[in-house]
Amino acid sequence: MDAAALWQRYQDWLYYHEGLGLYLDISRMRFDDAFVATMQPKFEQAFKDMAALEGGAIANPDENRMVGHYWLRDPDLAPTPALKQEISEALDQLEAFAHKIHAGEICPPQSTKYTDILSIGIGGSALGPQFVAAALAPAAPPLTIHFFDNTDPDGFDRVFKELGDRLSSTLVIVITKSGGTPETRNGMIEAKKAFTDKGLDFARQAVAITMPGSKMDALARSEGWLATFPMFDWVGGRTSELSAVGLLDAALQGIDIRSMLAGAKEMDAATRLPQLKANPAALLALAWYFAGNGKGEKDMVVLPYKDSLLLFSRYLQQLVMESLGKETDLDGKTVYQGIAVYGNKGTTDQHAYVQQLREGVPNFFLTFIEVLSDRKGSSIEVEPGATAGDYLSGLLQGTRQALYENHRDSITVTIPEVSAKLVGALIALYERAVGLYGFLVHVNAYHQPGVEAGKKAAADILALQTQVLAALKPNGQLLSLETLAANIGASDKIEIIYKIVRHLSTNQRGVVLEGNPGEPASLKVGVQ
Repeated sequence: MDAAALWQRYQDWLYYHEGLGLYLDISRMRFDDAFVATMQPKFEQAFKDMAALEGGAIANPDENRMVGHYWLRDPDLAPTPALKQEISEALDQLEAFAHKIHAGEICPPQSTKYTDILSIGIGGSALGPQFVAAALAPAAPPLTIHFFDNTDPDGFDRVFKELGDRLSSTLVIVITKSGGTPETRNGMIEAKKAFTDKGLDFARQAVAITMPGSKMDALARSEGWLATFPMFDWVGGRTSELSAVGLLDAALQGIDIRSMLAGAKEMDAATRLPQLKANPAALLALAWYFAGNGKGEKDMVVLPYKDSLLLFSRYLQQLVMESLGKETDLDGKTVYQGIAVYGNKGTTDQHAYVQQLREGVPNFFLTFIEVLSDRKGSSIEVEPGATAGDYLSGLLQGTRQALYENHRDSITVTIPEVSAKLVGALIALYERAVGLYGFLVHVNAYHQPGVEAGKKAAADILALQTQVLAALKPNGQLLSLETLAANIGASDKIEIIYKIVRHLSTNQRGVVLEGNPGEPASLKVGVQ
């Protein structure tokens, strides 16, 4: 396609949202008019399905659960007056709490004000808050945020070392829907011990974000924690950033959460329009479907050209992959759907993997995230007529062109600046695109049986560990792995048993291993 034709195609497919100043360009995806025509009936049905979802239709029949994250930014759309009131009251209470923390009206027992936040959560309870903190937190926030987002003991220790003596002025926020998530529970237990070791009262510095009536809710109330805020049954973890899950962390850091909600609400309105070219989420879903032939045959590479948006690709990784990665469709047919997502930032990755993107396996499509504003204030010229920001823009445009010339497709999302309103809009844009794409490929984007299967498998391994320890007698005869496995009726799990005892031995848990580590079958195991 010559330059004039490309320029015309750009104009034909450019989406612009005047209120947000957001552009979406899918012109460098090589679909044609015939493809668009075949997709029109699919989109007509997807728009209807999405409207039903927002109206309160049950999205997960196995859980009897609605999907209502859209109501968080526009409570008037909630299907019942009671839900509308719950949403509004929770937001008001959250803002009032943050104000009292900032003003010192709520303060730690041993200090006049809180200085830090320790946010304990995993998956959507961590990725959204981390992304927003990196994107929007001021240089000197009222409270500095730290995260437990794993069950890694070294990770816990690293955060405790960062906090040091400020643990006494740290507000702990524990985020878990049920209270049963092991990683979050482990982080909470580690935090409790750290507080106890320093003579601090954990409960007087702790907040829970959980479902009313959950195990965590009961624990927080019985121990007299500072406050509890609700997680709603109809909000999934990966779409929870604009609930208390993300908004409390953000508000405490001095981020304008009302602007985030306003940006999401404005984008929601734009993405409800049942016309393909007028709906930016539908345009994204169209491009994704074309790129992967409706089967996820190509990966989505996300390159934000802004340091503050570094974590956007990580956030999208969970949103897209957990929502769309499904073995079966809505009819129970095996389909193996999904879109793999990876990325970091531009221009850093032009010195990392753009070489392969341009000349290697063409198994991807690329999404550029462009920010028009370089910085607040003016920039110096790093060479005559060019600033550092000019280079950033030039490298984005040059990479886009070089990839297209070598038959690599791309999408470009452009925003005027990184602000609370625009971050809210980006979150809403991709939430809706994922929902529409899910309907296009006929999968349930709002459940995650694979995640639950992984949790169950981990629980089974820990139960096996308990059996292993019970079968070993202190200072008794050393057993071969084969004998140990047979004694507990788990001969088919000998490799897992080996890895359990190796881990316990390495961490001085009383387990002794004798023999050649390079020949696992030769090892003998016992306990001290």
